[in-house]
Amino acid sequence: MKAIVYDKYGPPDVLELKEIEKPIPEDNQVLVKVYASSVNYGNLVLLKGEPFLARLFFGPIKPKYSIPGGDIAGLVEAVGRNVKQFQPGDEVFGDLSGCGWGGFAEYVSVPENVLAPKPSHLSFEEAAAVPMAAVTALQSLRNKGRVKSEQKVLIYGASGGVGTFAVQIAKAFGAEVTGVCSTRNVEIIRSIGADHAIDYTKEDFSKKADVYDLIIGANGYQPISVYKRALSPNGIFVHVGGSGTQMFQAMVLGPWISMTGKKKIGSFLQRPNQKDLFFIRELLETGKIKPVIDRQYQLSEIQEAFRYFENGHAQGKVVITM
Repeated sequence: MKAIVYDKYGPPDVLELKEIEKPIPEDNQVLVKVYASSVNYGNLVLLKGEPFLARLFFGPIKPKYSIPGGDIAGLVEAVGRNVKQFQPGDEVFGDLSGCGWGGFAEYVSVPENVLAPKPSHLSFEEAAAVPMAAVTALQSLRNKGRVKSEQKVLIYGASGGVGTFAVQIAKAFGAEVTGVCSTRNVEIIRSIGADHAIDYTKEDFSKKADVYDLIIGANGYQPISVYKRALSPNGIFVHVGGSGTQMFQAMVLGPWISMTGKKKIGSFLQRPNQKDLFFIRELLETGKIKPVIDRQYQLSEIQEAFRYFENGHAQGKVVITM
């Protein structure tokens, strides 16, 4: 089978398309023929080994996992004898980041608890755009941000992969949502349900009179002090993505700010969870959320896909087709 492999950290050029052995599922595994995958921020961390702290998990000198790729959507080809949830012919989607990655390949063998049935109305490409970004948005809003109905929620970086799902999921929870993005993305975030859109090239959200019960930092370079000023007296800021400086401030200054006042500031790391993936599937099935896809690339174009993604201006998700 064909797969994208690499043996050292670096730019997209280190990714190579090679022919390798097709995996054989173990007793508790599902063999999936992959039709599509997608690129996430975690893939970029895995590729570059940056920030350096990530190498504690991915390998200090060279990558621990030779085949990157977290999100997949495909068809079950075979199952191990202990598998209960799936059978050959089932259409599935899932996030492999908690079980060794490997999604940029024509086949993967994975535990059944990282998969869910693919929503029937979605294409494989659409389904592959969902798992990691949507679950990240859900967990940051619900688990860390404790989002509630009628709260005022700001999504900074609303037009990216996590941001587009965060806007829609916050609306599904009944929040009043404001999205911050660039000029070219204003109509996109309005089209997916944002109540208000702020074009950061024309106005500074922190200089407006509005304050927010919850702010999700999905992208951007703002100092933590800027977000703090925009929070309501008991507001919460959750750092999900953005600059290294922003992440460092959220991790180091956030706990101190949280302990010394009513406003809470913290960082968040997504954890794959089948129950949450099923929750996302229900939101997809009922039409409350939908994936936004910017570009699609063939597996052989993986280097170009990563170069585009790392520029940080993707409108929604970048999808890889097999």
